[in-house]
Formats: sequence, structure tokens, C-alpha cells
Amino acid sequence: MNTPSTTVSLHDFGNFLRDIWYFGLPSADLKPKQFKAKVILGEPILFGRTSDGTPFALRNLCPHRGIPLHYGHFEGDEVICPYHGWRFNRHGQCTLIPSLTSDSDVDPKQFGVLSYPVREAQGNLWIYMPAKDRQAPEPALEVPLVPGFSATTQPQAVQKFIFPGHLDQVFINFMDPAHAPFVHGAWWWRTRGKLFEKAKTFDPSPYGFTMRRHPLLRKSWAHHILGGHPEVEIIYRLPGIRIETNYTDRHTFCFLITLTPINEHQTELTSIFYWTFPWLAPLKPLLAPFAREFINQDLRIVAKQSEGLAYNPPLTLIKEADNQAKWYYQIKREYAKAIQEGREFVNPMKTQVLRWR
Repeated sequence: MNTPSTTVSLHDFGNFLRDIWYFGLPSADLKPKQFKAKVILGEPILFGRTSDGTPFALRNLCPHRGIPLHYGHFEGDEVICPYHGWRFNRHGQCTLIPSLTSDSDVDPKQFGVLSYPVREAQGNLWIYMPAKDRQAPEPALEVPLVPGFSATTQPQAVQKFIFPGHLDQVFINFMDPAHAPFVHGAWWWRTRGKLFEKAKTFDPSPYGFTMRRHPLLRKSWAHHILGGHPEVEIIYRLPGIRIETNYTDRHTFCFLITLTPINEHQTELTSIFYWTFPWLAPLKPLLAPFAREFINQDLRIVAKQSEGLAYNPPLTLIKEADNQAKWYYQIKREYAKAIQEGREFVNPMKTQVLRWR
């Protein structure tokens, strides 16, 4: 873990974790009797919500002729294929094949669409992606939650982005402490290229690691708006989840980033905001462009990096500033190995202090 440098091949980007929860979409994007098509891990997914509000997810392909089901109709309880009218309930079971005659011995129930476990919490829909082409039982693994907020809490704001890179590439960017002075320079944030030494304590946490809660020695304008004596904690969790929580004397502001791989070359980033400041809501129209530009700065640098990665260069991770990336790869490999061996996940990361400039 503490070797001076580690070389990472782009082949390390190649595998997505399975048997784990990925962010699907904001709850508000899916009203009752609606469905929405997405691609996750290269698989076509159809999210739907029944007339009684129950969310579900199916493989977005009819098993008859392979047409995407989102071209069909949804009456609130069953998805109807546009090609031959086959009907599927929220569990993926075929309930009707209109072309069958009354004396046919074909049972529609023997046909079906792969369904995925879905859970809803804190205004988000999470989808469990099992090993490919396998029907998953209800997972024992809990969905990621933002600490300090109830399961029924709704987001105050949501923004979406498409990054031109692999999930690993994008996630490492958001745990990289050394890029901030060069990528995020702006008059409203910080002076570009200004360096100072930092030391932070990191602890293992469920399926990842956490930068321990600490007081902020240097405040941005955003922290001055929040007021009080701010402290911050940052959680990094598989498969691509970053939770930054800012605590003041009386209130909490949380910035959740979720990464959902579309395929090996595109990753959807959803930034979700929660807060307890009653006066912050009217400022959303003013603050939203600044928050979006902050993420867009990351997006632009990742896009430029992708140009270089097209040549498949070896990547060097050095001590201290890149240790978080090293931990991520170790934790990811351990999770995949634990699933393969059918055993409990054991976090390989130990508490330690990192220093960098």
C-alpha cells in the first residue's frame, strides 16, 4: 500500500463490478404509470413505476423479437410490446401473447424478461446489477444512504452530466486531491495553481473509505455562505459514490455524487444536493450555474485525459496524493473476489494519515 509508485494498466478499467447497487435515476424523474429507458453497464434497462407507485426495472428487450420495450405502451401495470402485443408485468413475467389461439398449448408464463431488484431511498432509485444474464434474488446488501438524513428525505437539487470516460477513470478524478488547484481555479472558488500542504486522516468505511470529519482551515465563498464553523467529511464507496457532508454549528449541507457506467467509454454523473438550511432554497437559481461549472471543469479535464488514454499508456500512481486511487483498486478487487468466492467482503484499507501539497 505504501510503495513509492504503482503502475496501472488501462486493462484495470475494463471490468465493472457486479452484484452491487448502482444509481438508477432520481425518483422525481419517474412518475406513476411512466417508464424510462437507460443503458447501464452496456445493458438496456427499462425503469417503470406502476399505478400504485411501485418502481421496477426490466431488461429493455422483448424476448420474442428483441425490440426495445420502451417503444411500446405502459398502462400502469403491464408493459406492452409494440411489435406483437406481448405483455409483461413488473416482475418480467409474460402474461399474454395475443396471437395464441384458445386451444394453444403454449403457456405465456414460460417466457419472461430479466428483472432487476430496485430500491427507493432519499429520493433516488437504485438498481442491483447481478452477474450478466442472471436473475438476482432480493439482495441483502443495503443501498448507499447519505448520513444524517432520513430515508424519506428528498433532494433539494439534482444535476446530470455525461463524462467521456470509464467509471474508474472518472471516480479517481473525484478522489484526487492534487488536481484541484489546477483544474478548479476560478475567481469565485480559488486561485489557480496555489498550493499548500494538507494532512488528513482516512478510515475504512463500508465498501470504501472516509476522510475523517475535520474543521476547514481555508474556506471558499461557499463555506462563508453556510456560516458558522464548518467541518467536512468525505465518504468514497463502491461502485462510484462520493458523499461530501459539510457541517456547521446548526445545519448540514451534503453533496452526493453517483457514477453510473453507460458503457466502457461513457459514465453518467448525477450530483444530488441535500441541506437543512431553510434560507438556501431561494438561492438555488443563483447557485446552480456555479455548481454545474465546478463539475464541468472536471468533465473537460477528463475529456482531455481520454484523448491520451486512447493510446493505452501505463498510468503511474505515486505515494500520498494517489493513495486513495490505490485503495480504490484494492477495495474493488477485494469486492469482486469476495463475490466470486461467495464470502464476506473484508475491507483491506487501514486507518492512516496522508500528506500532500
